[in-house]
Amino acid sequence: MFRDRKDAGTKLGEALLKYKDENPLVVGIPRGGMETAYYVAQKLDAEMIPIISRKLGYPFNPEFAMGAVAEDGSLYISSLARSRVSEEQIEEILQQQKNEIKRRVDLLRKGQPVPEMKNRTVIVVDDGIATGATLFATLEMCKKLQPKKLIVAAPIGAPETIVKLKSMSDKTLILESPEDFYAVSQGYEYFTNLTDEEALEFINKHQEARKNQTQTNHN
Repeated sequence: MFRDRKDAGTKLGEALLKYKDENPLVVGIPRGGMETAYYVAQKLDAEMIPIISRKLGYPFNPEFAMGAVAEDGSLYISSLARSRVSEEQIEEILQQQKNEIKRRVDLLRKGQPVPEMKNRTVIVVDDGIATGATLFATLEMCKKLQPKKLIVAAPIGAPETIVKLKSMSDKTLILESPEDFYAVSQGYEYFTNLTDEEALEFINKHQEARKNQTQTNHN
């Protein structure tokens, strides 16, 4: 059980310390994953960026994920959804989410492209993993960018999702995986949803700290 995302992110960062010397790139999954990624990046003295993926909800039950799409168009659709939802319906929902992705890329990354990942150690961080849909889409995108190592890290995750993640990454590090998993929030004493503005605050704070550190090193 973690006190909050700061506690969880700090512990996750400690568990990832062996990658510190590899100049890793920490990728946060907005929104909640940005706070967790912030504390991981602090521990590893690492570069951190957001990658935007959006859940694709079923037409008849938008809260329930049938898949997700990443900002480069990398798509994950569950096999169940493929058998139940038409291509036209998927396409329609996809378009709606692509508009939202563009808005968030403009907001959270000022429209900038993601940094070079080729031959780098890339650590994808979320605050917890339930269905894993947005994470699957993000990993698909990262794989296309040919990192040397692709690592998934989260404080808590659903056991069956973790099995799938292991086949999609070089290393999967989940601190807690309760057998009776029902929601990410069960791993936290204090857990609220982050707003875009709060996620942006962590990104700005991290960039500011990196800038100051670079100036200090140059002086």
